[in-house]
This record gives sequence, structure tokens and C-alpha cells, in this order.
Amino acid sequence: MRKLLVAGVVVAAVATGCGAHEDAPEHPRIPRTASGSLEQLARTAGCRPDVQTDAAELRQATCGTGGERYVLATFASDRGQAEWLDAADDYGGTYLVGRKWVAVGADRVVTRLRGRLGGTVERAGEGHAGHH
Repeated sequence: MRKLLVAGVVVAAVATGCGAHEDAPEHPRIPRTASGSLEQLARTAGCRPDVQTDAAELRQATCGTGGERYVLATFASDRGQAEWLDAADDYGGTYLVGRKWVAVGADRVVTRLRGRLGGTVERAGEGHAGHH
């Protein structure tokens, strides 16, 4: 089931134009990495979340519209997040990663979100050594 959820998130993100591009210029001020529930993170990001998955291990919502669309996912455990990232790596994309949460979207969207949520930008194929 987790593989299907990962595939769905990544396919949705790729369909919105995300992919591995050149690094965008860094935000001049990156805040401390946000934490909290899906709704709290969405509020910090300035999003009204459309919850797609509401399970014990994974909560997922879409935010934004058109080219500004992204997916925000929260995890019940660090292990669940690490497994999700490992599986998502096969699908490509750009991720903003915090503790027990991930945002997936186009490079420019992820860069902008980092200015609100903090976190680390990762691109598929670069590995997730810190998440094992």
C-alpha cells in the first residue's frame, strides 16, 4: 500500500512540472525547520490543505494550484518517512524534507516553501543517507 501512495504522490508532483533542475538561488533567510501536524505545517506554508490520505502512518494533502501545486505529507515515525523517501527516489522529483514531513513539488515551489518551512532540499538520485 505504501508503494502505491508514494507512486501517487510522486506522479502527481511530476505532472505539475517538478524534476531535477539546476539549483535555484537559496533564500536569503531560511527559518528553523517547522514541525507539527499536517494542518499546522500547511498553515505555516500558507496553504489550505486538501487532504488526500488520512491514515495512521501517513497523512497527505495537496496545496496550491497549477504550477504552484505541491504535495505535503506527514509521517507517524522517522522510519516511515525514511522508507517513503527511499521508495520515492525511484520516481524522481524534488523534496523539501523536515522531521516527519516532506513537501514535493517543482524546484521553484520547493525553494519558496523552504523560506517558510525550513528543511532540506533533496532531489531524487542524490540519496537520503540522513534518513536511514
